[in-house]
Amino acid sequence: MPHPVLSGPSADAVPVFTVTPDDWESHAEPLGAEAVAFARAQGFAGKAGTLAMVPGRGGRLAGVLFGCEPADAPGFDPFAHGRLPGLLPEGVYRLSGGVHDAGLATLAFLLGSYRFDRYRKPGGKAVRLVVPDGVDGEKAGRIAEAVAFGRDLINTPANDLGPQEIEDAARALASDFGAACEVTAGDALLAANFPMIHAVGRASTRPPRLIDLRWGDPGAPKITLIGKGVAFDTGGLDIKPASAMRLMKKDMGGAATALSAARMIMGAGLPVRLRVLVPAVENAISGSAFRPGDVLPSRKGLTVEIENTDAEGRLILADALALADEEEPDLVLQFATLTGAARVALGPDLPPLFTEDDALAADLMRLGLAVNDPVWRLPLWKPYARMLDSKIADIDHSGTGGFAGSITAALFLKRFVEKAKAYAHFDVYGWVPSARPGRPEGGEPQVARLVLALLEERFGRKAPL
Repeated sequence: MPHPVLSGPSADAVPVFTVTPDDWESHAEPLGAEAVAFARAQGFAGKAGTLAMVPGRGGRLAGVLFGCEPADAPGFDPFAHGRLPGLLPEGVYRLSGGVHDAGLATLAFLLGSYRFDRYRKPGGKAVRLVVPDGVDGEKAGRIAEAVAFGRDLINTPANDLGPQEIEDAARALASDFGAACEVTAGDALLAANFPMIHAVGRASTRPPRLIDLRWGDPGAPKITLIGKGVAFDTGGLDIKPASAMRLMKKDMGGAATALSAARMIMGAGLPVRLRVLVPAVENAISGSAFRPGDVLPSRKGLTVEIENTDAEGRLILADALALADEEEPDLVLQFATLTGAARVALGPDLPPLFTEDDALAADLMRLGLAVNDPVWRLPLWKPYARMLDSKIADIDHSGTGGFAGSITAALFLKRFVEKAKAYAHFDVYGWVPSARPGRPEGGEPQVARLVLALLEERFGRKAPL
């Protein structure tokens, strides 16, 4: 089924010319000298993000000039065309010349059309794009729908998205693609040996759970995605201040990334055995909340001393990682809105990547730039493991001293992975704080598109947009 924002060839489609300050007049020549003069009279100079709409006969639009940075400019944005749905009047348009990458421009147009309207009357205008020649519109639409699925999950407030609703979303996804989905919830987590997932979620009236989705040929390469599913994080007994709690509905952004990537992978029919693990909890406060100073058992058998209950995500991920590791998968990729230190180091748009696999790191950084879903490698600096030393348990879960928080969190998680052939951890933000082309303000399943690109390349189904 085609994406509703995409259109087939249309005689009524208005051409959009992508121009720069240096070449806009030459690109506008097909519209005629009067059109160039009209654009110049409006003050149009090809500045990035600006439009000049040129009228034709009968008052209809003859064409649109859209200013962009040159592809070799420092400020060039591959998703620049994601601005267009918000700038253009209702109608059908086609890209006509000057586009650096028509596939990314099409995807950006789709991603920029996203609106979260669950709690308000749907509005907006119908702005559609003719699929450019040579672009796989079906694939672009499939990716955009998976991103929208992840955005919707993150944007939904915690009163309507708790552990049960995360499970419901995973079960619906499994049903759509013929996958199996098993869930272990509540006190059954203890019987199944997931003690840290249970400990983090037991204070909430909404029971914690581990969601386990499986799809694909069991004999194919084993790919496991793990996503942190903290539906809301109060900080626990180490309670967050109000300013830090305001956006904690997004603390399940890792789960949204894993499920969004899974939707892309299954939709593409990649030849892998996919497993998705989502520990889903609410870190609440009650008499049964876990405490600073507690020592928790873990699935792996390591004892874990609790330094701060606001560092809960790594605890639930550790039990999920230990489970994933038991079957010796070919690749484990983990996503979590884990540390503020990652944002201090790299900001909201560039998630840090942690892995000991140099080839995997190189592929991820290269492909991240190619699909405009970038990451940056930070070191698993082993000397910092001393910060996780505990005097009474096998390991302290969040370390002391306040330094290198994203690295020490990654080192803690690495202790629970031994058998996987390759492993990478992504400390994502899961949120766009200020709207940018193709990325509206709000939830964002960062690195989901990157995961698809990696698996396509590694398993022989790489196809450009």
